[in-house]
Amino acid sequence: MRAWLTGRFSFRGADAEPVQAIPAPALLWLIASFGLLLIPQWDRLPWWLIAACVVLSAWRWLAQRGRVKLPGRLLRGGVMFALIGVYVATVQGRFTVDTAASFFVLAVGLKWLETRSNRDFYVLFFIQVYLAAVNFLFKQEIAWALLTFVAIGCLMVGLQVLNAPDVPESQSAGWKRLGGMVLKTVPVVILLFVFFPRMAPLWSVPLVSGQARSGISETMRPGDISNLAQSSERAFRVTFGDQPPPYPERYWRGLILDYLDGETWRQREADGFRRPARVNNDGGVGPLQSREYDILMEPTDQRWAFSLENSVAVSDNVQATPERLFRFNRPADSPVRYRLEQRSDEVGASDVLNAADERRYLQLPATGNPRARALAQHLAGDLAPVELVGELLRRFRQEAYFYTLRPPAMPEDGIDALLFDEKRGFCAHYAGAATFVFRAAGIPARVVVGYQGGDAGAGGEYLIVRQYDAHAWVEVWLEGRGWVRVDPTAAIAPSRIESGLREAMAEEGSFLENDLTSAQRYGDIAILQWASLQMDRINYQWQRWVVGYQGQSQMDLMSRLPGGWGLRELGYATAGVIGAALLIAGLVSAVSARRGVRRDAFGRVVDSWHRLCAKTGVPVRSGETPLALAERLSEAHPEVAATARVFAHAVNSHYYTTSAPEGSVYDVRRLSRLLNRMKRQLRRSRKSTFRSPEND
Repeated sequence: MRAWLTGRFSFRGADAEPVQAIPAPALLWLIASFGLLLIPQWDRLPWWLIAACVVLSAWRWLAQRGRVKLPGRLLRGGVMFALIGVYVATVQGRFTVDTAASFFVLAVGLKWLETRSNRDFYVLFFIQVYLAAVNFLFKQEIAWALLTFVAIGCLMVGLQVLNAPDVPESQSAGWKRLGGMVLKTVPVVILLFVFFPRMAPLWSVPLVSGQARSGISETMRPGDISNLAQSSERAFRVTFGDQPPPYPERYWRGLILDYLDGETWRQREADGFRRPARVNNDGGVGPLQSREYDILMEPTDQRWAFSLENSVAVSDNVQATPERLFRFNRPADSPVRYRLEQRSDEVGASDVLNAADERRYLQLPATGNPRARALAQHLAGDLAPVELVGELLRRFRQEAYFYTLRPPAMPEDGIDALLFDEKRGFCAHYAGAATFVFRAAGIPARVVVGYQGGDAGAGGEYLIVRQYDAHAWVEVWLEGRGWVRVDPTAAIAPSRIESGLREAMAEEGSFLENDLTSAQRYGDIAILQWASLQMDRINYQWQRWVVGYQGQSQMDLMSRLPGGWGLRELGYATAGVIGAALLIAGLVSAVSARRGVRRDAFGRVVDSWHRLCAKTGVPVRSGETPLALAERLSEAHPEVAATARVFAHAVNSHYYTTSAPEGSVYDVRRLSRLLNRMKRQLRRSRKSTFRSPEND
């Protein structure tokens, strides 16, 4: 019974026999590669899955060292079902690329418990190569790409160590060999990357998983944007065809919130279901023209795009809405590049607001905030709409209102508390309160959420808009003018609009106070800012010209070549590159082989011995060792037995104990003498055989 349980559960202490089928250095490289491949996914995978992968791989290494024993079938099955149960409970019925990738990581982790032989090593090797490709679905920055390449290098070295565990300095030699292979293949890879035709996929599966991302959302509560302002993550980068607009004019419109539900602003008509569209993350359409601008947006898992006022779409991967906003065909689950053009005239303006839209932009809850309603009625009784807007802004500007990242908690009737009691808030507070007052006064109004600002990147080549630039403002409908932007923040804290959040919060000291690792928090340290911008520039160029090098970008580049290349020319160029690479590789291999034959005098003598054996009726078998061949030769021709065995021992000594592969001149001469002795012995044997009948 004890033997049965041990065979199936197989978990013992330090007296367990070590698992030695796979060489320890090769297994260590395999585990190191797995650890490196998990690093890019640490913020995506649940904590229990990372912990399970660490424990399972550590279990396998301890088994290699003899500290524990690998589990038997029952224990292995129990661990598998337990972890899969936790996975199912965590996923809760969602099936996306994200959850599928997490299950794949779990499968790799469980594979460690049955990795016993070289065959299992090869299985894990190829699985981890695929895992490296999966990483690029979620992390595409250059630093993560380099880390993934290092992990693949560890896999390659482990493979070399597996096949030659006893060769001295096999690990350092493996890295050198790997480096040489990379240097030889890089030119071909670059040429294929540039010229291989890039075509859009026939279908795509969204990566959207419901996982929260940093960014604005389709609802706005009083404290939402102030929380977002404590993040320095990138929202998007912008490149202009000419000079960017002045800082105060950098209003990046994203979405409109038109329905007030208690204290929460939301979209009355949220984006409905749309069929998953093909991936089109490349909106580059040639060189930027005057008044055009490219936006490279970080993933948001949402369909909205950001734009300046009075813009029109230039690339075809965004579409305009009636509210002069822009939307993608599918959620932005990976970095996406699109192009717009800002027009000097009003785009899409209408002279008339229809009755349905008027009701939409005048909606208010039936009750609540009585003092704000009374203020609106008082202003509306004495002032025209334009004057009423100006009067409310004057009130914000002249009275003791404060702009703060530390707003107080608002009680019930929060708009009344903000306007008449606390007078301290962030942009979302003031935008929501102003919209409430305008609507209560009979002026159609809506909250616009997006970003305001943007700082220059390295060299001033582009602007970087970060999450702390998130902003909310108001648009009001004025007869004869259409929708007009009204920003209460510009009246309360002009420095926020003119210089950015850092300047506005300098006195309060609350800028990124919870983000101690952000380089933007330490704006007074010049070297830190320089290093941060240089790294961002490298990532920006990597994203644009490597990750974002897709069909439109490729055709744009090819169109600049003489003759204006198209898909046909790209196909010819790709075939030519592949053919030339194969031809050069064949020539180099042939020359190296001939050179190696000329250099290896010892090998030439061994080849002569093989030919002699074949001539005497003892052909060399595939994979046969020198000693085995010598034994067969001795059985067929006993007269050369002693010489053949000495010859075979000399060959073994040369190839498996000497450090110089060519051997010394003495070794070659000694082997040649032994070969000549065998030839003489065979000739004498043949002569004596021919003479024996005459003597009889």
